[in-house]
Amino acid sequence: MSLALAPLSALYGAIVRARLVLYRAGALASRGAGAPVVSVGNLTAGGTGKTPLVGWVARSLAREGRRVCVLSRGYRRADERRRVVVSDGVRLLADAREGGDEPRLLAEQLLGVASVVSDADRVAAARWATEVLGADALVLDDGFQHLRLARDLDVVTLDATDPWGGGRLLPRGRLREPAAGLARAGCVVITRADLATDLDGLRAEVARLCPAPVLASRLRTRALRPLRPEPDAGPPGGGRPRRAAAFCAVGNPRAFFAHLRADGHELAHTRAFPDHHAYTQADLDRLAREAEARGASALLTTAKDAVKLRALTSPLPCYVVHVEPVIEGEDVLLGLLRGALDREGRES
Repeated sequence: MSLALAPLSALYGAIVRARLVLYRAGALASRGAGAPVVSVGNLTAGGTGKTPLVGWVARSLAREGRRVCVLSRGYRRADERRRVVVSDGVRLLADAREGGDEPRLLAEQLLGVASVVSDADRVAAARWATEVLGADALVLDDGFQHLRLARDLDVVTLDATDPWGGGRLLPRGRLREPAAGLARAGCVVITRADLATDLDGLRAEVARLCPAPVLASRLRTRALRPLRPEPDAGPPGGGRPRRAAAFCAVGNPRAFFAHLRADGHELAHTRAFPDHHAYTQADLDRLAREAEARGASALLTTAKDAVKLRALTSPLPCYVVHVEPVIEGEDVLLGLLRGALDREGRES
């Protein structure tokens, strides 16, 4: 199958390179938003641990006194052609189905800190956010290849467990563009660095491609909470079930399971659904039967999955693993963010 996809990957690569050439030559123009823009993106399709970093960047900009808006495409939401305000920074205004699972998660985590807007047209959304919501700092989620919107800083995440997406372009591999594209980055953050087999070697490889700072990060469990807090829901906050079954619908499920094991959880069963999967009651019922058959007394899942599960009934106690990024050399990234704020947003 991989060889059969080689011609499509070659065609995809030619289109990507031609597009980059047109932007460099000025034949295609990047549009300004009237406010500083920080993009957080990646080279590969699938999960790289980007969403926690988006939240970290938004909080950091807010601490600088900025009114922040996160701009997302809202992948696989009900109507991707429609602009949806998931949060105005004060109120939650759309659920995961309307706004997308990652935007809804960010909206919940950033309530009181930043607004969140889902729109495939990030240029129009950026200008709307500055004019209507009064945003004076924008975070472009998954924006490295979204060249239509000018940005003041490109932060690129690389997953230490699979940094190059198999080394091949889509659809044969998971690279969205050649690795040489890292040269455009203003900072590279190697995520899941604690799971790397050769972190120093990866740093050196990245440094050959990109002159910008290369930082390392890992995810730390901040809390373990019941999906629906109730008096009989089980262990609070830091508690944990004895044997559990873990499930998720994220881009890199193996990294989630590895994180749980490193945290000391005994996993009797694991189940990975396709990224952005829309759960049904039948999914949870089947999962519970599988878990109980393997001796699990509870379920563990991610915060991204939790935003789609609350309307369902879990036959077993279900706990949500809340994580936060720990960035080695975070002062370097904070300095880059402040530098981006010092530059006025570009106008078209």
